[in-house]
Amino acid sequence: MSITEPGPDVTDPARDLPRHSIGAAARHCGLSQDTLRWYERIGLLAHIGRDHTGKRRFSDRDLDWLTLITRLRTTGMTVADMIRYAELVRAGASTIPERLAMFRKTRADVLERIAELEQTVAVLDHKISLYEQHVPGDATRSPDNAAS
Repeated sequence: MSITEPGPDVTDPARDLPRHSIGAAARHCGLSQDTLRWYERIGLLAHIGRDHTGKRRFSDRDLDWLTLITRLRTTGMTVADMIRYAELVRAGASTIPERLAMFRKTRADVLERIAELEQTVAVLDHKISLYEQHVPGDATRSPDNAAS
């Protein structure tokens, strides 16, 4: 497996063949076609192939890249940081230490968000259990005023 891409055989040259339409690429990664065009304009996507009519064609490698950057966006990574990451990847192996540092920081941020979400779930679970004690129709006690 390559550092930049998931997949079974990243060395297969067929993975670089531009064969997927922008619609197929958008469906693959759950983004809009406009977002893909924007990603290309801002440099988040490297050169995207074109067919004989000038329409964008995405390779399997492009789809893997889109999957990665979509997941990075899900982590809360800013578009600016994603662009920086893309620049580092294109700059080559000498940038691996900086990429590693970016991913370690992002991972720490995600773990912090997970901890916050777990605390939020605990509060919700508590409130749900309070409300469940008052269903159906027991208006004698308000769970919103119950001790936390």
